[in-house]
Amino acid sequence: MAFLMKSMLSNQVKNLGLGGGGEESKEESTPSDPAAAAGMTREEYEEYQKQMVEEKMERDAAFAQKKAERACLRVHLREKYRLPKSELDENQIQMAGDDVGLPEDLQKMVAQDQEEEEDKDSILGQLQNIQNMDMDQIKEKAQATFTEMKQAAEQKCSVM
Repeated sequence: MAFLMKSMLSNQVKNLGLGGGGEESKEESTPSDPAAAAGMTREEYEEYQKQMVEEKMERDAAFAQKKAERACLRVHLREKYRLPKSELDENQIQMAGDDVGLPEDLQKMVAQDQEEEEDKDSILGQLQNIQNMDMDQIKEKAQATFTEMKQAAEQKCSVM
């Protein structure tokens, strides 16, 4: 309703010539050719537009590649921690092409993590963990647990 009133009033004001004509003179002063508006010749403007389109395509391709690398990282982490897979990540990887992999820095980090996990899982890694344990602390914990269990059993059992 407000739009209808505004358009009716503005049309009548334009007809009277009271301030409505300023907009028309602005429109007439601007050139219709975008090349002339940019201060270039027609050929220069077309070349400029081609460059802009090419740069946009390059940026879009680089962005899609980065998105695919991130998706690859998420897929790797999901596999590592046994989390459910995401179809969105797999689709992003397929859209960017199947040649997407982890960046080199992340590959090095993953390789180091895998080596550390393998060392911890091996028998030698377990033996090293045993050597690093504080035996006095373990004895104290065991004795405290034993005394707690003994006291709980005495409270529950009238024979003891």
